Amino acid sequence: MTLRNRLILSVLALITLVGLTIGVVSSVALNGFLLGRLDSQLQTATNRSLTSIDRHRPESGLTGTGSSGDPAFVGGPGQAAGTLGGFTRSGVVDRAAIVDSAGVVQQLSAEQLDILSALIVTKAPQTVSLGGSLGDYRVAFDRSPSGDGIIVGLPLSDVTATVTQLVIVTVAVTVGGLIVAALLGTVLIRLALRPLDRVEAMATRVTRLRLDRGDVVLAERVPDADADLRTEVGRVGASLNKMLGHLASALASRQASENKMRQFVADASHELRTPLASIRGYAELTRRGDFELPVDVSHSLGRIESEATRMTSLVEDLLLLARLDEGPAIENAPVDLTRLLVDAVSDAHVAAGDHEWVLDLPEEPIEVSGDGPRLYQVVSNLLANARVHTPAGTEVTVSLASKVDASGSSSAIITVSDDGPGIDPLLVDTLFERFVRGDVSRFRQAGSTSTGLGLAIVRAVVDAHGGSVEVASRPGNTEFRIVLPLRGHSPLGEAVLGRGSN
Repeated sequence: MTLRNRLILSVLALITLVGLTIGVVSSVALNGFLLGRLDSQLQTATNRSLTSIDRHRPESGLTGTGSSGDPAFVGGPGQAAGTLGGFTRSGVVDRAAIVDSAGVVQQLSAEQLDILSALIVTKAPQTVSLGGSLGDYRVAFDRSPSGDGIIVGLPLSDVTATVTQLVIVTVAVTVGGLIVAALLGTVLIRLALRPLDRVEAMATRVTRLRLDRGDVVLAERVPDADADLRTEVGRVGASLNKMLGHLASALASRQASENKMRQFVADASHELRTPLASIRGYAELTRRGDFELPVDVSHSLGRIESEATRMTSLVEDLLLLARLDEGPAIENAPVDLTRLLVDAVSDAHVAAGDHEWVLDLPEEPIEVSGDGPRLYQVVSNLLANARVHTPAGTEVTVSLASKVDASGSSSAIITVSDDGPGIDPLLVDTLFERFVRGDVSRFRQAGSTSTGLGLAIVRAVVDAHGGSVEVASRPGNTEFRIVLPLRGHSPLGEAVLGRGSN
């Protein structure tokens, strides 16, 4: 959950708690107050009933009853509508009635008399539920000076209605307050968190930068207004600015070191080309002389030539990587990938006839914009990698396809897969780095001249074409997958049009 939502929910929870507390306390206090007042009214009604009984006692000995036998004091002077009255005999209520709002006295049922009789005979008011339309009553027992036992009660409907109305009003006000607080809180919290949003947006922009390689210009900073040390967000912004400053310095130092190393490698490689060519030339000239050389000397000259050739290949690869590091020094011309794959697989078949080479091509040719020789080198390096690191009889499949992604961009997909022993999982993440070789888990032919630069060149060339390369490997299936933008979607601009690869 976001900080904004947590703050809003916290405010709403506090308002709900306060509203609930106020509602409960108010309801309990009001209910107690109204019950106290009703008990006072009940005492007054009881006194009035006792007076009415003594005043209307007939000479015949009848105890204050009407012609129907109902308690006459129920509807006596001053009694409110809904007043309950009855006589008790030996703690049992044997007659009781209620006067309704029209002034008519209604006798209670036998079940209701039983409910009243089950009460403890005491002058203290008690609450009893009579059921039906009568509901709850507040009742009290008493005895007149002449010895008549009576029970008097008043309805709790007014008390209940008042407390219920208070609860409804409290709930309505609380809900309304929650709605208003949610709306105003959302606006106020959003305004208060704007500096944090700006800090987050800046940090997001930094995460989109490619910081792993290349010359990185880290100019993103939190504005001074959002780096005020007097506020919490300001302290976060100031700390982030310091961290970005240290990171920019570290990146600049790293890039300077990489530039020196690349310049050294380029200069050293360039300087090594001439002596290596001289060594090869003199060795070849010596072997072609008009004199017969001893067998050991002839063998030594052959080894000198082969090692000079290997060193020359390494130097050329280093020079190529150095040029690619400086920028996409590649041509931008139409390249028929179908023809390119046919040529590359044909050459691989000649170089390694003990492997099975399978070519899977679409019916229509697929073209991209780029540097044909460099793309051929990419495919050739992948095929050489499969040839060198897999045993004889391995099947190597090269396929070509095209796809259109969700954004409408069209891409060509080149896949080189084999059913060899696979790549060590520990090497997969670093396989495209320089001087990394897969000798640990994949079969390697004796006398291989692998330098560990082939896959590094693959990634550098593919990156220069605006594409991507990835690998997935398990025992029995290793797959290299290259994605290149189709012609018309290539990121190569006019700035590199016609530039040679040298």
